[in-house]
Amino acid sequence: MNQIKKLSHDHYPEIFKLSQFAFQYTLNEVELEEKEKEAERHEIWGWLEEEQLCAKVHMIPLQVNINGNKVKMGGIASVASWPEYRRGGMIKKLLLTVLQSMKENGYIISYLHPFSVPFYRRYGYELTFPYKRYQIPIETLKKKWSPNGYARRSKNYQELDKIYSTYINRYNGGLIRDEKWWQQRVIKKDTIITICYNDQNEPEGYLLYHVKDRILYVEDMAYVNSNGLKLILQLLSNHDSMVTSVEMKVPADDSLPLLVDEPRYEQKLVPYFMSRIVDVSAFLRQYRFRMTDRFHPIAIEVEDEFLPENTGTYYLTKENSDIVVSRDKPDGKCQHIYCSVQQLTSILLSYQNATNLAGLQLIQGDVTAIQTLDAIIPNKQTYFPDFF
Repeated sequence: MNQIKKLSHDHYPEIFKLSQFAFQYTLNEVELEEKEKEAERHEIWGWLEEEQLCAKVHMIPLQVNINGNKVKMGGIASVASWPEYRRGGMIKKLLLTVLQSMKENGYIISYLHPFSVPFYRRYGYELTFPYKRYQIPIETLKKKWSPNGYARRSKNYQELDKIYSTYINRYNGGLIRDEKWWQQRVIKKDTIITICYNDQNEPEGYLLYHVKDRILYVEDMAYVNSNGLKLILQLLSNHDSMVTSVEMKVPADDSLPLLVDEPRYEQKLVPYFMSRIVDVSAFLRQYRFRMTDRFHPIAIEVEDEFLPENTGTYYLTKENSDIVVSRDKPDGKCQHIYCSVQQLTSILLSYQNATNLAGLQLIQGDVTAIQTLDAIIPNKQTYFPDFF
């Protein structure tokens, strides 16, 4: 008998056997125990034949910040199948089941890290979270940064989270981390944790890193203001006797090259995470649009081939000083936009703007409607420094 079902703790041996095979790693007893603890927060769906696991998808229930709104996000991870069952449509059916379950349970958006971008585009996902990767010679960072304050090694989770929350709120789509996430996903066994304080002993930045083969690898960093950034840069430069370079990932709009004397170090823009709106109606209703004097009523005609219940027309009109969303056609004239759920996701996350996508013929519509949509979307860089 073939069936899709939600897996339980009893299936853990099969789940991790498949993961180790598919992703080509081996877990010792301690590592396996840690993985099982992480999996306790996962919702794991599997395809079984005769009670044998053939394929699986993990859904991680998380929350992210979109335009200052805390929303439920379903993270897709550990998608795997045994080779003899591949290309039979199992993963497609599992993803459909998981997305439908997400929608029923109030998850309005989903993220994933793709092994293949074309593969996940078939299911409505689009690249929305890039980052820049720097490889900086330590000599480039050796200057008098003149910050006010000091740095100390610490494991104060509350201070780390306070700094991170302030920092990530500048960006769109960042994860709202809980203590379990910090302990299981951010802070690793060999991670050096340093918190930077100002002269009033207030935390203004942190640096999580490790050093190997004379390279300093930044695992995570955040700061609340320019002094916090300078404290971090001073701390990095203090490693000049033991490292030759620093590797870090930063938001795509990062401005560090403006602060150093020699900005011609290696900088690479990396496409990273994909996302898709799971429930278009709920997402639009929760979205914080920006009212503008240039607002005109618009109708967004969305096509979602994988979740066809999202397909349809969504009307954006003005009510008092707010923009409201309805499926019912309003009185009066509306200008129309036609787009896929992928492009709608990239627009609403502020990753792309409607004018550029129209110029590439990835969306269509009236010029006035496209300009109106751009005007009411807050301009906020996407950034997702986490991984799952």
